Amino acid sequence: MKKSYVYLLANKTNTVIYVGVTSNLVKRIYEHKNGVGHSFTSRYNCNKLIYWEEFSDIQKAIEREKQIKAGNRRRKEQLVNSENPNRKDLAEGWLFYFD
Repeated sequence: MKKSYVYLLANKTNTVIYVGVTSNLVKRIYEHKNGVGHSFTSRYNCNKLIYWEEFSDIQKAIEREKQIKAGNRRRKEQLVNSENPNRKDLAEGWLFYFD
């Protein structure tokens, strides 16, 4: 079964948080880092991966994305802080290669 991901991006100053879902995390982060796709992330320069979760079922990933989006900013920050309190770019050093 194909894996799916919920991910959170931030801008350079960590003032904006974006929540997304994808079936190809590496490719989607590459697109965000290169300004391809979503206009919100391009407009606010959200291209720093600060959190992600993996799912074996796309429906579960979509449900989780909705749950995270429904929460306020404080809850999103608590989620990120539980795994990545320094807001390090988790995609730093990733090699982007696609077939």
